[in-house]
Amino acid sequence: MTTGWLAVIDMQHVFAEPDSPWAAPRYAEAAAGVRRLLPAFAERVTFTRFVAPGEPTGAWRAYYAQWPFARQSPEAPLWRLTAEFADRAPLEHVMDATTFGKWSPELAARVGPEGRLVLAGVSTDCCVLSTALAAADAGVETLVVSDACAGADDASHIRALDMMELYGPLIRIVTVDQLIGT
Repeated sequence: MTTGWLAVIDMQHVFAEPDSPWAAPRYAEAAAGVRRLLPAFAERVTFTRFVAPGEPTGAWRAYYAQWPFARQSPEAPLWRLTAEFADRAPLEHVMDATTFGKWSPELAARVGPEGRLVLAGVSTDCCVLSTALAAADAGVETLVVSDACAGADDASHIRALDMMELYGPLIRIVTVDQLIGT
């Protein structure tokens, strides 16, 4: 069994649906990588959901002015985990956040101060990146599974991975095969 805690970032309809303004074109490929990872972590998995705040504040006001379609309640269909993950994510394993970064006191408590955080999901160039940098700053060994992530596009995905690799050894980029074997 693989060590550490797996955080599956934002595998939601808003990023999966091709007609969504926030679609990650390689969502299905990332989802396939996540499915391969899940058995290796058993109960040590947290699924996150990006949701809109009730009332945006600060710079988030301008953000949601640019993306008004996203101003929906956390129960809205666009924020739901896609079916393949909703069935595998008991409520106590799901964390909602109104921020890109998902590194929170709750996730930190699950990982532990000397733990390892393994990240997969979408989008590499936004929520995965924001989570990885915050966890690394907290001193947590952070692994990003490149083939279990997807970006806004291929170039953004690669740029984000390259940027995170600069933070080595705090952040390491790995593949599913490197992490769990074939």
